[in-house]
Amino acid sequence: MNRYSLLLSVFIFCFTLFADDLFDDDFFFFDTEGIVVVGTMQTTQQIAIIDREHIERRSAPDIAALLQETLHLNIDRYGPHGNQANISLRGNSSKRVAVLVDGIPVNSAMDGRFDIHQIDLNSVERIEVIYGGSDSRFNVSGAIGGVINIITVRRQEPGWRFSLSMSNTSVMPGEYNLNGQTQDPHWQDLFGTQNFTVSAAYGGEAFSFSANAFANRAANNFLFTDFTDNIRRKDNNEVLDAGLNTSMIWNLIDLTKLIASASFYYADKNIPTSGSSSLFGEQVDFVSRQSIMLETPRAFRDDLAAEAVLAWRFSRTDYTSPAGTFSRHDQYTLNAINRWNWYSSKRFTFRSSIDYRFTLINSTEIGSRDRHDGGISLTVEYKPLQQFMVIPSVRMVFATGGAGGITAVPKLGFMWNPADSLTLRNNYFRNFKFPEFEELYWNSGAGSAMRGIGNPNLFPEDGWGADLGVEWRINNHANIESVFFTQWLRNSIHWFSGAAGTLRPENVGEAAFFGLHNKFNFQIPVSLGFLNRIALSVSYQYLRSYLLSFGYNFASNQRIPYTPEHTIGGSLNFVWETGSLLISGHYESVRFHNRENTIRLPPHFLLNASVSQNIRESFVVFGSLRNILNTSYESFFDFPMPGITLTLGVRLNLEVK
Repeated sequence: MNRYSLLLSVFIFCFTLFADDLFDDDFFFFDTEGIVVVGTMQTTQQIAIIDREHIERRSAPDIAALLQETLHLNIDRYGPHGNQANISLRGNSSKRVAVLVDGIPVNSAMDGRFDIHQIDLNSVERIEVIYGGSDSRFNVSGAIGGVINIITVRRQEPGWRFSLSMSNTSVMPGEYNLNGQTQDPHWQDLFGTQNFTVSAAYGGEAFSFSANAFANRAANNFLFTDFTDNIRRKDNNEVLDAGLNTSMIWNLIDLTKLIASASFYYADKNIPTSGSSSLFGEQVDFVSRQSIMLETPRAFRDDLAAEAVLAWRFSRTDYTSPAGTFSRHDQYTLNAINRWNWYSSKRFTFRSSIDYRFTLINSTEIGSRDRHDGGISLTVEYKPLQQFMVIPSVRMVFATGGAGGITAVPKLGFMWNPADSLTLRNNYFRNFKFPEFEELYWNSGAGSAMRGIGNPNLFPEDGWGADLGVEWRINNHANIESVFFTQWLRNSIHWFSGAAGTLRPENVGEAAFFGLHNKFNFQIPVSLGFLNRIALSVSYQYLRSYLLSFGYNFASNQRIPYTPEHTIGGSLNFVWETGSLLISGHYESVRFHNRENTIRLPPHFLLNASVSQNIRESFVVFGSLRNILNTSYESFFDFPMPGITLTLGVRLNLEVK
């Protein structure tokens, strides 16, 4: 460990820092019920942002639920709190979506995913979702479906602030069947999940800090109907987890800021082998992240901005299978990022970045492996006319291991404002993603949770995509957005069962996606009794996916697993001076579990409601009902989800000027 600590110290001493102001909210023009649509001349991409006010109003249990209920993203969950949740963007699964925390990539180099339960929503200031591959804002690798940036750091207002919140989530008890015998209700299910959060923040002229600590106890017991139409009770899925997130900001000379942050997460989980099985494994997770950032809006001259980030991450996962086999996976990651913005004239802006990541993995199934990867990018924002902008961008990426090498990932974007209320956006981009450590080096025996062997000769996943969008701001209260998108992906990596049931990954996948994403937002001030605002939001996504490998073609009409053709969502928000009521619905059409499309997951509709009320200036009570219709459904095959749940909580906010 000494050499890695020394390497970290050398980078901190030597690295000078970079651009795009993390805290600059000036480019947001339209806000409806907390969902902010970006309408800036600085991007050609479809972007949506969820702010802090709406996060509190929604009272969602975690980030995945918030994204599903607010932006109506497709989420495949293996169960409630603490279980794996795969977030999908434009038909691309979680490992093909780049997740950032405060602008720093956090996807695991081992399996490509990120456990969103590591971050408590009480510590999140806003979430940015950038749709489509090869974004030109962060220029991170592997963003085939898009980017999700979770921001936990912000400037603090002068004075002290303290917050304490507690909540309990109940599921509906009832009689169920166990080994052919009817069992009485378990009334302790009324105390299914508890969340505790405490935070403190201070803001001053030269220094500010914030800290948030949380803890959860989730029994994850609930009733469900199995494939024989028997009512069963989910058990052996308990989760205990806790975390701490801190950040400090120093205001230096000439608007320069030094930002340091750290977070820790611990979880003890029971992992069922399936939703209906009594067999389960035991998993213990520990994650530690630290970062330091220097932000200089005026680097050497007024028209040059720079930002540099150095981040260190350690994670450990211990897993004991139902058969008692133990495995351990340690991952050490060092990220270094340097971005520059040069505002050379009214017509030209140049953005460049360079990033580097070193990853070391020590694993019982992988052994000791390391990799160097990163890239360098250049983006030009050219504005030949006041109403028109062209944004060409290219990123050169590299990675050691596999059959990668240095590859160019280009993107070209256009934006045209034929009228003040109308914006047209058009993008063309390349999709590109290097294989993960599991896919390259996995080597396990019969006692492992996944019996397989990696393939060090894998090629990166590759392809192309495009989108065309139109946005119409009818007035200060209404907004309509429609985006057509298409993507083609080849060399997709899939695991095959070979001799003696051993799995091995190969570059055999090819797929095409065609979609249309429509959004309508409307809000109006009212004077109707105690109401002062009503907001309506409607979303519809049509996604047609085609599997073009394994002997299939367009005529075969085979769908990509877990890509519903229709996703519909909507919400109605009633706001008064001291609180709000939010009602929302989310519908997904038929999904398929396997590539043969023989295992079918029926469509489902979820109806939710949440309410918050200020009792006094510093005291808030909140509650939510989820799955009000008690819909029986599986988010992921053979992993049922809870029926109706009730969350009740209180929040105390104290402020000292």
